[in-house]
Amino acid sequence: MSQINVDNIKNRTGGAIGAPSGIVVTGVSTFNGNVSVGGTLTYEDVTNIDSVGLITARKGIIATGVVTATSFSGSGANLTGVESGVSDFVASGDIPNGATVVINTDGTVGIVTRTASTDPDNPDVGTPVVFNSGTTQSMSSIYDSNSNKVVIAYRDGGNNNYGTAVIGTVTPTTNSISFGTPVVFNSSGRSDLGNGSVAYDSSNNKVVIAYKDHGNSNYGTAVVGTVSGTSISFGTPVVFESANNADISATFDSNSNKVVIVYSDAGNSDHGTAIVGTVSGTSISFGTAVVFESASCSQISVTFDSSNNKVVIAYRDSGNSGHGTAIVGTVSGTSISFGSAVVFESSSVEYVSATFDSTGNKVVAAYRDSGNSGHGTAVVGTVSGTSISFGTPVVFESAATNYPSATFDSTNNKVVIAYEDDANSDYGTAIVGTVSGTSISFGTPVLFESASTTITSATFDSTGNKVVIAYSDNGNSDYGTAVVFDVITFLTNLTTENYIGMAAAGISSGATGKINIVSGINISQTGLTTGRTFYVQNSGGIDLAASSPSVVAGTAISGTKIIVKG
Repeated sequence: MSQINVDNIKNRTGGAIGAPSGIVVTGVSTFNGNVSVGGTLTYEDVTNIDSVGLITARKGIIATGVVTATSFSGSGANLTGVESGVSDFVASGDIPNGATVVINTDGTVGIVTRTASTDPDNPDVGTPVVFNSGTTQSMSSIYDSNSNKVVIAYRDGGNNNYGTAVIGTVTPTTNSISFGTPVVFNSSGRSDLGNGSVAYDSSNNKVVIAYKDHGNSNYGTAVVGTVSGTSISFGTPVVFESANNADISATFDSNSNKVVIVYSDAGNSDHGTAIVGTVSGTSISFGTAVVFESASCSQISVTFDSSNNKVVIAYRDSGNSGHGTAIVGTVSGTSISFGSAVVFESSSVEYVSATFDSTGNKVVAAYRDSGNSGHGTAVVGTVSGTSISFGTPVVFESAATNYPSATFDSTNNKVVIAYEDDANSDYGTAIVGTVSGTSISFGTPVLFESASTTITSATFDSTGNKVVIAYSDNGNSDYGTAVVFDVITFLTNLTTENYIGMAAAGISSGATGKINIVSGINISQTGLTTGRTFYVQNSGGIDLAASSPSVVAGTAISGTKIIVKG
């Protein structure tokens, strides 16, 4: 029997006919009405089942193709090839495989990014860190580019006013600094350092500290330091001036590979004097001292113009009504000669600090202008031959300003001046300046310490691209303190809430792709340390150290795999 057509078979009531028990349909049959089967209906060669209701299988369903379901109930213990901790998202911008991902307000996802802003009105300031828990005065700092460390030398009032130095390590990603154990370089008595009296000899990879040794008749003395790790060791101190001296400042002439120390020689009527030092091993030897100003002078600061290979000294000339004055020196062998002195401020000045802008090839002198109510002022100088000329002085703080310390950020081409702002409760303040031609313009002053500060000293870490400001914190028992200052403000799209995971594969912009979300395992990493917690970096990627904001990326379970956490 090949076909049964039930259209022609009806029962007496005109309803559905029931198939007698035992009827087996072995061919192709067409039923246009209802069929009721009281026995067993057997299908042996079924290839497709189309059902809009439920299918009940007493012994199971075996599928070798694709099964699509909107829900599943049961343990799923024997399921394989099922992804967990993965969701699909639309990419906003290309997303590389394994990249850290944030969700946007429109529901799309993108990589973690960080952009830089060079707005001088909005620099970034880290958290202050104490490096000496005692009264700290008379300090100076420098950057050692060989060890990538900051060296701060100071007079430790908590330890008999001994000359002491400490090593600082900057962590650029967090704008922070940590310190090793302080090391005494002079235990004979009180040690006074001037503004910028520490120099770094890049030819010998040594630090030279110049100071006034009260334990040895106030003689001018210098000592060579060698940085190793987070500590520093010193050679034997060497006297460079056998007389009372003050206002010591030092710089390194990278053309002649000599250290130049300048000072006020009390043994010679406070005349401005300079001397050339040569480092050898852990010691230093000196040539003959040379007078650059045959009158009483003070507030001395020296810097090196590397474009003209000249030493520039800025100072207060007491022999000329305290006017701000500068002079150019040329090192030859173990001696130094000078051109004619040039006035840059025709009024009395104090707290002079000079730095060199190696991009514009200009000297910048910052100072307190006593002839203008003590306002913080800066002026740009241009060296030509053995002379120097100046532009018009520019006020950077329209209030009495003390202890300005200037340094140059050679990465971002900015001058940074740290100072005490008398008009704002003596709070520690810094400002960013941009040299243009023979002038300089400034952004908005920014606090680095909301307390009274004194004796600021700024230096630039050219590896971390950060300025480090050391100071005495009067709001905290005059403890020696330092803070990292960044002229660049970094803006990141990472928050403490929007991180969702890592890309399970590369996703093109506008395409939908898979993201390993919380509890998912990303297998596209490299160089992980098993069992360690990794943090999302605000510039993208992951690291063992947290950046800002601090967001946990996950825990590594192998060198290439990480369990995503949120």
